[in-house]
Parts: sequence; structure tokens; C-alpha cells
Amino acid sequence: MQDIKKVLVCGSGGFIGGHLTKRLKEEGYWVRGIDIKANEYNNDHSDEFIIGDLRDIEQCNVALKDMDWVFQLAADMGGAGYLFSGENDAEVMHNSSLINLNILNASIKHKIDRVFYSSSACVYPEFNQEDPENPNCKENSVYPAQPDSEYGWEKLFSERLFLSFERNFNLKVRIARFHNIFGPMGTWQGGKEKAPAAICRKVAKAVDGSSIDIWGDGLQTRSFLYVDECIEGIMRLTKSDYSSPVNIGSDELISINDFAKLIINQSGKNLSLNHIEGPLGVRGRVSDNELIFEKLGWKPSKPLKDGISHTFRWINKQMRITNVHQH
Repeated sequence: MQDIKKVLVCGSGGFIGGHLTKRLKEEGYWVRGIDIKANEYNNDHSDEFIIGDLRDIEQCNVALKDMDWVFQLAADMGGAGYLFSGENDAEVMHNSSLINLNILNASIKHKIDRVFYSSSACVYPEFNQEDPENPNCKENSVYPAQPDSEYGWEKLFSERLFLSFERNFNLKVRIARFHNIFGPMGTWQGGKEKAPAAICRKVAKAVDGSSIDIWGDGLQTRSFLYVDECIEGIMRLTKSDYSSPVNIGSDELISINDFAKLIINQSGKNLSLNHIEGPLGVRGRVSDNELIFEKLGWKPSKPLKDGISHTFRWINKQMRITNVHQH
């Protein structure tokens, strides 16, 4: 690059933000990070890191000053237990919308060149995801809208918010809909972790010959994308000229039962599955990668089991460090 671009990563204390910051540094960008908390796994590679609350417009103005690009990953976030219980809906919608409004207003004020926004597969309508074998998550299937959670509605509103700022203020916007990104350096306990980390933790903790709890019948399907693949997709999209939302995910559909068995195989233990009641989300969801492949030539490069292997080993190690294992 002729001039080093100065970029801001909002949410750089989080899982994907931490990995993204590392990649940006490797590519020679000057990176400022901002988050409400520091990265708990020391995965912070930024040149400058601000502990700040993006719900406060003044903090946004400080963070965006002198930046060229902004990567907006900051959100009130968690797994199904956090997002689908209904108890956090008002907080999730209020906090994430406010952050996005502030970032967009600050982007216009500070003449930011382009903004990447991390949306979610949760924007897709529930009625297209009732058949676990054949969910439809093509980008253009998002309307008529009927997300299955307030989190999904907020993401869909925010996509429209970013696109309206692009139209009215000539701000370049890039939007990715993430499908279940997982990997090392992510939350794995405490209630905000997502399914891959939760199942890895349960398997690592279980005594050989026992069982682990799975929410629902386990026949619901998902696809899971390893974080390094996600970062590659983000970089290609942000550098591109394509401004409509695209999926970044895996098109390898797998049931939660089979996914759990993949993780159990990693552990070498003999464990059975115990199905219990819990928040489930839609019956089926998988990334449709036709559009992103056509526009950017991107698709996942490695099978799911490779990413699971890395992630299981990492979580197992974290549990030893923090002594979460049963004795």
C-alpha cells in the first residue's frame, strides 16, 4: 500500500474483532481498536486501543477521528441462551441500534471513506428455515421479513440504516451476514457463548462414559464457519466495490447431533447425548454462498472438522488453565 490506511475496529475486544485486528496489522494497516472491555485472551494487536462505550456519541467521535475505514463489529451479543430467551430483547435492540446510529453520524462528520458492518444470518425469515434439510438463506430471500428474534430485526433495521447513509451521504458501505463463526479466542462459558464453544466445553468437561446435554432434539441444522475463513471474507468484501449484503458462512449443513459427535470424536471419549429443553432458534440455517462466490470469488477453503479440532484443543487448554475441569 502506498499510504498506510488508518482503520478503526469497533468491538476489537471481542472474538471476531480480535482476529480481524491481527489480520489488518499483518497487512500493514494502522489499527485503532475500541471496545467496552479489553480482549480477555490478549488477542489485541492494535496500535492504539481505547476502552470506550460506543453508545456515547462523544466516544464515537474520539474513536473515528482521523480514520480512513471503520469495521463495525460492536454489538450487544451472545448465543441462543442470551438472544432467544426474550429477557434481553430491549437491551439488545437499544444498545446495538444506538451504537450503529452513533457510528454512522460520526462517519459522516469525520469523512470516513468506507464502513464494514457485521450483520447476521438471523435476519432471514423464519418461514424459510422450517425444513432442517432445506433452509433458504439466499441474500434476496430476506423480504418479506420475519426474523425469529429481536436480534435479527435489529440487524435488518441496521442494514437498512447503513444502506440509507450510503445513498444519502455517499458513504461506502460493505455488509456481511455472518453464519455461526467459531474458533479460538472466543467466549466459551458464562452464558453468552455460542453452540460450538458450549458443546466443546461440555465435551471437555464430561467424564468418559457419561452424557452431555443438547438443547432440543438435536435435529435442527446449522452451518459453522471457522474464524480465519470469516476474516478472509471480510477483507475481500471490504476492499471490493460490492455494496449489497452478502453471506459469509459455510454451506456445509450439519445437524446439532452430528456436530456434537464431531466434537466428541475430537475428545476421544465415549459420550452420549441427553436432549433437554432449551432455546432453539430456527429448525435449519445454512449459508448460501452463490452470490459471494460470484462477486468476490470467496468460499470456505477447509472442512468443518479442521476448525473444530483447533477450537476443541484451545477450549480444553483454557479449561485446564482456569481449572474448570471436574476432578
